[in-house]
Parts: sequence; structure tokens; C-alpha cells
Amino acid sequence: YGGWQQTNFIAEEIVEPERNLPRALVLGVAIVVAVYLLTNIAYLRVLGVDRLAASTAPAADTMRAMLGPVGAKIIAAGIAVSTFGFLNLVILVTPRVLQAMAADGVFFRRFAVLHPTYQTPTAAIVALALCAVALTLTGTFGQLVDYVTFGDWIFFGLTAAALFVYRKRDQSPVTGFRVPAYPVTVIIFVLAAAYVVFSAIISNPRNAAIGAGLIALGIPAFLYWRSRS
Repeated sequence: YGGWQQTNFIAEEIVEPERNLPRALVLGVAIVVAVYLLTNIAYLRVLGVDRLAASTAPAADTMRAMLGPVGAKIIAAGIAVSTFGFLNLVILVTPRVLQAMAADGVFFRRFAVLHPTYQTPTAAIVALALCAVALTLTGTFGQLVDYVTFGDWIFFGLTAAALFVYRKRDQSPVTGFRVPAYPVTVIIFVLAAAYVVFSAIISNPRNAAIGAGLIALGIPAFLYWRSRS
């Protein structure tokens, strides 16, 4: 279900974000959950428990069982389209993080500059592309997913937990974004994030350690930019 958080990165460019951003997040995740569940039901119906457990490519095996070799080609094309769709999302939103950091003075100013014609953060796009290429050369897809899952959920949990701090500091009436059933929903989310992180550590300590090392590489940069500001 990764990727839902990406919409937050472009909240500044969303019309009426207080209203539309929560709706987009809830509706988008709900649709994906429904599609994933239906997909897995289809796997079970077509392949059965034993074949599904032994399969390394259940989508391809399911389509092959239903339509033959043509089915495998169809699902391969569908996966390619889905991959390009996610790539489009990442290119759209992730460079905006570096651009916003630079605009706030906590990253190189060059990354805050937008292309004069297309208004895109070209420096950030190029930098992230180079980082992606470097990471691709370091290991398998599964390893990269482990690094990202470990790091993502640490900061998901910390971000949600920060809400308690901000609510305590600012006692003024809540405006803009509201959190339904606060603080219960926040506590549940933080506990879920902690569960994912500890599960990642237990299932693959080596990849979790590498993920922690990648996070630690950002500490000197954080200290440097904090001293400048």
C-alpha cells in the first residue's frame, strides 16, 4: 500500500487541500485495498493455496492459467503500465520535497529554482534520478523495498507522533486539517508504524541495519543546515 503519503508532498498545489486532501487519501487507499483483496481472491480461486504459496509470480501464473501464454503477456504489459504510472507519480511529487526544503533554507538554494518555462524543479529531479540509479546498482528490488519500508514507517510514526507535541504547544482552536477521533486514531497509527518497523527488523535485520545506516547519513546534513539557519 506504499505511495499514499506522496499526495501530501503536493498539498500546496491542491485546490482546497483541507477538504480535498483527506478525501483523496481515504478514497485512494480504500480503492487500492479493495483491488488488492479482489486480486488475491482471484489468485486463490485460480491457483489454489498450494500453487499460490509456491508461485514467485502469482499474477502471471493466474493469467497464464486462465488465458494461456497470451494472458502472461497481457499481465506483463499491465505491470509495465503500472510501473510507469508510479514512476510518473514519484517524478511529480518527490522532487517537490527537495524544492520546498531549499526554499525554506535547509537545503542547497539551487534546488529551489524552478524551470522558467515548465515550472519544474529540474535540479531536484536530476539529483533524485542519480540517487535512484545508484540505489538500483546496490542490490535487488526486494532489498530496496526493505530499506524503504523500514525508513518510511519510522518517519510515518514520528510524523504522526509529532501531532501530540504541536497540539500541546498550540492551545488555540483547531483550524484547517482536523483529525477524526483524535487522539485514538493517531495512537493506533503510531502503534501500527512501530509494528511494521519491528517486523522489518525481525524479518531481515541486515536490510533494516542498512536502512538505518542510510537514515544516519542524513544526520550530518541536518546538523550542517541547522547550524546555518
